Amino acid sequence: MESIILLIFVIGYLSITLEHPLRLDKTVPALIMAALIWAVLAVGFQSGWYDVIDSHETAYNLLGGGEAAEEGFKNTLLHHLGKTAEILIFLIGAMTIVEIIDLHRGFEILKGAVRTRSKRKLLWIIGVLAFILSAIIDNLTATIVLVTLLRKLIHKREDRLWYAAMVVIAANAGGAWSPIGDVTTTMLWIADNVTAAGLIKYVVVPSIVCFIIPFVFASYMKPFSGYIEVDTTEDKESERLLSSKTMLFLGLGMIVSVPVFKTITHLPPYIGMMFALGIVWLVSEYIHPEEDFSKERRHLYSAHKALSRIEISSILFFLGILMAVGGLESLVYGVVNGEEVGTLRYLAEVLQGAIPNQDVVVILLGILSAIIDNVPLVAASMGMYDAPTDSVLWHFIAYSAGTGGSMLIIGSAAGVAAMGMERIDFIWYLKKIAWLAFVGFIAGAGVFLLMEHFLFSAT
Repeated sequence: MESIILLIFVIGYLSITLEHPLRLDKTVPALIMAALIWAVLAVGFQSGWYDVIDSHETAYNLLGGGEAAEEGFKNTLLHHLGKTAEILIFLIGAMTIVEIIDLHRGFEILKGAVRTRSKRKLLWIIGVLAFILSAIIDNLTATIVLVTLLRKLIHKREDRLWYAAMVVIAANAGGAWSPIGDVTTTMLWIADNVTAAGLIKYVVVPSIVCFIIPFVFASYMKPFSGYIEVDTTEDKESERLLSSKTMLFLGLGMIVSVPVFKTITHLPPYIGMMFALGIVWLVSEYIHPEEDFSKERRHLYSAHKALSRIEISSILFFLGILMAVGGLESLVYGVVNGEEVGTLRYLAEVLQGAIPNQDVVVILLGILSAIIDNVPLVAASMGMYDAPTDSVLWHFIAYSAGTGGSMLIIGSAAGVAAMGMERIDFIWYLKKIAWLAFVGFIAGAGVFLLMEHFLFSAT
């Protein structure tokens, strides 16, 4: 019976990948897939066909558990909704701040700083910014900021798609070596599996390689040769507003403050993003963007207008994907060492059993993270292994899960954000970009294993 839920996931996933041939917005199959998976899971649970498992590895069976099992099912659903909502609230907050900055023409300041018409130079400038910013403000937010900047710099959409895709690779590589750069590294950091110093020590060099190799190849590709029309010479002061610089630095500063807020309070990042959005919104209500600013023009720069510009379909798509994966994670699929485990944990255990080499298993987990959300895969690996803090294993998992998602556009939060903002086609990304991401991923993994063998063998 478990095959019914797996079939729903496969059909839904294929519908998302074939968005353009089907002429169907990817949000539609994502939402239907998530709803059907949980509906079938609920009906099957009530009928005794399925068992469910919660985040604490407790399995529930209605026939043997009664009311406690029913409560366990409800709590499991609420848990996955809560974890998904954390990401969505964070995403909405970051997108709104970016849109407020854009309404006040803050990105004209950054646009003026990028003084090049060379496509190749612009590629490296954007790549370096993505790599560094993602480590500071996380790969998701960095992608949102840089795709917005690219819209200011490159008016031809066909050219902009290539840059946006390369931003995803650079942002995921940059997020892998920072405890706040990616959801998975944050998970490992919170669980005390890694430390910030340990991540930098083990992962920064492989991440740099993972970033540089694809960009070197891309530098010699036709889309990044020649020149583009970037109107930096005509970046007049009149194009900016009185509030442009203030809102740019305030907005980016408040985004940067999110990890600081988390470190001080030990609260989840979305709380910090709520605070950051509140401050930016507050200032936007009272600041005067123009010399002769009137109440009639206030709506042009308000947070309400910024909210109306957010791609809500992207938010709903993310909701569907994460809830669908949560359903797979909750479905008890088999038994490992006498213990019932969910679908994704079972998959990870099967890989571990079939392939005795642990490093190969971790690389495969990285590749799988391009297809299935890396969060439950990392959660499964945390349950599989019992290694000490800052073990080489945890850092290799952080690298693989953080960068492996770049191979498909829906394999990472950064990719989903770029896909939603620029309407990047899944098949286009698969044909044009996936091989670049794969080469970078494998090269970085190779460097990590060499470092493990020659530098960290005693760890």
